[in-house]
Amino acid sequence: MSNIGDGQYHQGQPIWVILDDGSERAAEYVGEGETSAWFGGPPQALVVFADDRSGGAVGIDRILPRDE
Repeated sequence: MSNIGDGQYHQGQPIWVILDDGSERAAEYVGEGETSAWFGGPPQALVVFADDRSGGAVGIDRILPRDE
């Protein structure tokens, strides 16, 4: 995992994750997933969801900044 130093997001930033059904789920940005660089595929973001504190990797194109 690494931070996107010059990217749009920073560690700890509140974000929305856009789910498959189009709804949004509040989360916190943790960092960039490096597996896409190793194995190909779209860039991934590592997130922690606010409601149950579970974590996961989601496509970077599925997150949006969230105002607190």
